[in-house]
Amino acid sequence: MLTFPNAKINIGLNILRKRPDGYHDLASCFYPIGLSDALEAIPAQKAAFKTVGQGIRESEVNLVSKAINLLAKDHRVPPLSVFLLKGIPIGAGLGGGSADAAFMIGMLNDMLNLRLSADQQEDYARQLGSDCAFFVRNVPMYCYEKGDRFEEIGLSLKGLQLFLVNPGIHVSTPAAYAGVTPAIPPLDLREALAGPISGWKDNVVNDFEKSVFQAHPELAIIKNRLYDAGALYASMSGSGSSVYGIFQNLETMRNKFKNCFVWQGELN
Repeated sequence: MLTFPNAKINIGLNILRKRPDGYHDLASCFYPIGLSDALEAIPAQKAAFKTVGQGIRESEVNLVSKAINLLAKDHRVPPLSVFLLKGIPIGAGLGGGSADAAFMIGMLNDMLNLRLSADQQEDYARQLGSDCAFFVRNVPMYCYEKGDRFEEIGLSLKGLQLFLVNPGIHVSTPAAYAGVTPAIPPLDLREALAGPISGWKDNVVNDFEKSVFQAHPELAIIKNRLYDAGALYASMSGSGSSVYGIFQNLETMRNKFKNCFVWQGELN
């Protein structure tokens, strides 16, 4: 069975408060995009795992393996030959590894006829990572608490164009959090997103940008260049280092971001 785990972008990301368990409560909108990996699994005599793609990290493989092992605790899972082709940049604020794990759960559910509900699949996914559960339903969601609780949000960007740039800069997530002072924003993110996209620039904020841009000013340059090119809205996704722009109409700008990974596609 073959499936294509897709990436997501964060539209707004507010760090609200530090929790007693050491995590942070946050608010964000997760929006799925067409950039994807390819994940194949077939029953085999002996379990095997092969990955192809630049920058593969062991944690990326482990997350898919952990998804298999997690379901194997409660269900009979045969040995599988798994092949993962990475198209989503690693550690880029796009949720690629989380998507792979969640799609693995969904694939096993279909392959083995486990009849797990979406809620049950989300419960498994939450054990693997904060944003894994998002990819079970894989529709625009307002996320809250640790980023693992979701409610549907009436946001559609269908027909608009996304241009995404990843310069391959490693951003330390702990360092990104250390640079943020948690605070309740003056305007609730859901209310801000309900307004026209033309007003998002001032009201829909990624709290990580301030400290991450100070450490990596080239990311701020990318964001400004996207606005200069006519973006309706531009932002860093997650804790970086991907930066994207949302456009009404867009001609390719691939040549303007040399030595960077770029992706362009229509939003749904």
